[in-house]
Amino acid sequence: MKYGYARVSTRQQDLEGQLRQLEEERCDRVYFEKITGTKSDRPEFQKLLQEIETGDTLVVTKLDRFARSTQDALNTIKLLFEKGVRINVLNLGIIENTSTGRLIFTIFSAFADFERDLIVERTQEGKELAKQKPGFREGRPKKFNQQQINLAMNLLEDHSYKEVEKMTGISKSTLTRNKRKISEV
Repeated sequence: MKYGYARVSTRQQDLEGQLRQLEEERCDRVYFEKITGTKSDRPEFQKLLQEIETGDTLVVTKLDRFARSTQDALNTIKLLFEKGVRINVLNLGIIENTSTGRLIFTIFSAFADFERDLIVERTQEGKELAKQKPGFREGRPKKFNQQQINLAMNLLEDHSYKEVEKMTGISKSTLTRNKRKISEV
């Protein structure tokens, strides 16, 4: 059988491109998930590893979808090779269980790990620079200003949460959170 695996790191990211590529590869079964690869066990990938057998092929679009780190990649590839599974990383090609195949895989895994580390470093540097600017706030900017929230809170006096949400676009959870803040004061 030919198995595909696709992963994006956040719920907001789109899996469609990866899924389309795996479909073009005619995978018999595709596992996918929206989960960070660095902090989680990737339950769908674990299911795939349990199911895949000798003679099967695993197809992934990119190496960084396959493993969290160089060490994780090496451990996973070793497990798959021991099971007699072929690995096809679409942007690299088929990874063979030969000295050369393992060497090339190790080198590319190290580069993928290095690239991820560079992204984290640049992100942290950008954050440090942003913190030096006046008015810096950690996290996502607020969607609604205080005037809009106050208007919505006034509307709640005569309307239901659903009606206010429909009129203002402010979610019920935001409205209840602000109502709670007001009652605590």
